[in-house]
Amino acid sequence: MIQRFLLCLILCAWWQSSAAQDDLMSLATDSASPGEYALPAFKGLRVINGQSVQMAGRKNLQFAVSHRFDRLNRGAYDLFGLDGALIRLGLDYGLTDGITIGVGRSSYFKTYDAYAKYRFLRQTTDNRMPLTAAAFASINVRTQKLLPPDELSGTDRLTYTAQLLLARRFIDAFSLQLSPAYVYRVRPEPSLDDQGVLALGIGGRYSLTRRISLNGEYFYVPFDQINGAYTNALSIGFDIETGGHVFQLHFTNSYGMTERYFITETVDSWTDGDIHFGFNITRTFSFEKKQASGKKW
Repeated sequence: MIQRFLLCLILCAWWQSSAAQDDLMSLATDSASPGEYALPAFKGLRVINGQSVQMAGRKNLQFAVSHRFDRLNRGAYDLFGLDGALIRLGLDYGLTDGITIGVGRSSYFKTYDAYAKYRFLRQTTDNRMPLTAAAFASINVRTQKLLPPDELSGTDRLTYTAQLLLARRFIDAFSLQLSPAYVYRVRPEPSLDDQGVLALGIGGRYSLTRRISLNGEYFYVPFDQINGAYTNALSIGFDIETGGHVFQLHFTNSYGMTERYFITETVDSWTDGDIHFGFNITRTFSFEKKQASGKKW
């Protein structure tokens, strides 16, 4: 089923590309020409945990460091969770203005991940195109060693994710994104869970100042696809932009930082005080050659 879903996304993107070729090849990371493309709905590649419709930009490399601390309700002895932390290191690269690829490694179950994101529609200021749309697909592998008989085979360690990202900047200060997702766990935990899980993510951004915004994100898993011990991931935080850096400070009930863990295997609850403080720091490096000014010295 995951193969069919990915094929649908690819066919949809291919069908749209002929009508939106100019969109895909002329994205500027943070600017737009008057009367043409709307400003980006989000500043970072992620809303908080989940992917946004924002792209890395052609020949731009982003180095991302993500931290997720333990629960705040651990108390003063554990410095309210700061004694324990997970980390994810990631690299994101813009092949073109509309295609971004990335790899990362998280200390949570020693997980490696890789993804590709393809934007095939872009919102315009005259609303002839009312939204921005992108297709996202990822694969991650859990490499943590387990003792027999719990040791996993190679394929059992894999998880695949496909998402359709639909975002609109309604006004200068407010953007909203819907992110229907399909997560396929080759070996779910517990084993009675569905291998394939459908979910719906919703994320929003509200600008407080020119460089600071309030972000929120929620992933809802309907029906009885996962164990009742799992909860839906809810995250709230701030984006702070400072030149080539984007700082994201947030509070969330999800400890994991890849799609499998924050969509389908979140175990903590806000109502129980199981809240994690975390942050993402992103630094952008451009490999685009600067055009010569034409001046002679």
